[in-house]
Amino acid sequence: MQVVSQYRPTITGITQAASLLEGVVVKTPLLKSQRHSRRYESAIYLKREDLQPVRSYKIRGAYHKMVTLGGLEREQGVICASAGNHAQGVALSCKLLKVNGTIYMPSTTPMQKVEQVQHFGEEYVTVCLEGDTFDDAYAAALLVAEAEKKTFIHPFDDEKVIEGQGTIGLEILEQSLQPLDYVFVPIGGGGLAAGLSSVFQQLSPTTKIIGVEPEGAPAMKRSLEAGKNVCLSQIEKFVDGAAVKQVGERNFQICQENLHEVVTVPEGKICQTLLELYNKDGIIVEPAGALSVSALDYYSQEIKGKAVACVVSGSNNDITRTAEIKERALLYTNVKHYFIVRFPQRAGALRQFLTQVLGPEDDITYFEYTKKTNRSTGSAVVGLELKASEDFEPLVARMKAHQFYQDYLNDKPELFQFLV
Repeated sequence: MQVVSQYRPTITGITQAASLLEGVVVKTPLLKSQRHSRRYESAIYLKREDLQPVRSYKIRGAYHKMVTLGGLEREQGVICASAGNHAQGVALSCKLLKVNGTIYMPSTTPMQKVEQVQHFGEEYVTVCLEGDTFDDAYAAALLVAEAEKKTFIHPFDDEKVIEGQGTIGLEILEQSLQPLDYVFVPIGGGGLAAGLSSVFQQLSPTTKIIGVEPEGAPAMKRSLEAGKNVCLSQIEKFVDGAAVKQVGERNFQICQENLHEVVTVPEGKICQTLLELYNKDGIIVEPAGALSVSALDYYSQEIKGKAVACVVSGSNNDITRTAEIKERALLYTNVKHYFIVRFPQRAGALRQFLTQVLGPEDDITYFEYTKKTNRSTGSAVVGLELKASEDFEPLVARMKAHQFYQDYLNDKPELFQFLV
């Protein structure tokens, strides 16, 4: 295992990073959310990193790393691996600094993301599609970096990257109109949490820093529990901006000292928060960008009457994912359900199901049925959206009473994956 020295970001280093980032990054606003403040009886502020030129905070770390490279390193060029926000941050940095960069992305990356990277980097960037996963692209990028002596720009486990991300902490303290009791920060690889928490540890040590991870990728939480940096064997990749198997070693060591707590949030709840931010606040975020706000429910009693900041990390959301985001949100709120329904193979069976089993406001959203010959019954896969979660138990009772019920699919992941 790689041994990393006991690096700790200093206020001097982060302040110097802020100076180098002037004119490149936007000093994003720290806006009070009236809706969330009323809901939690607190003062809730949103640090809007979704308003950066590349629509995420990643430009801070990428640019700071690259602007501090020596002349020979710039001349030889840089390389990185990313399927998202880090790639865009590196690409824009390449154009601004006139440094040639090679960006490896998985071949499965949506073309919209590839085009965005090319847009930000223009002629200074070459995009290489390699492998089916990020790990494939990452391995390929490291090999080329070594062979061609290019500087690898790591997305999170790098001192200059951590200092760049830490400038968010300086801005929050500068912009806050009152001392902050809590700051909620999303965690993927841990660069943002390490940099921001270091600022507060030195300048506002009474502020509690809460790290937030997706439930399906709790690399930092598991590492803190184990007392060492662990690599997860499997992760849920839906929250792609924060889904990593292992956090950075530097970041783990820093977060181990600085974070008050790490909480995980189910992917469905993240989707629900994302939709609420759009529908009620007009804020467009990606799943990782909704992480910090999603965690507030778990601290509703603790934060009452307190001053709280949430880092909204990015807004690079692919519109083609909207249907899945809505589906996951409905499943989380317990109003979307899938069943295998047993239909008697006789005329009028479907009408009976519609009139005697379904409630007046229940909606069929999925139905797949093939009539079987020489059988008295046939099975159908049926998806239902209910008006309220409390309608579920009465629905199941009616299905069983009329002998339509065969099986429930929501709690069977091996089958459910084919529907969602």
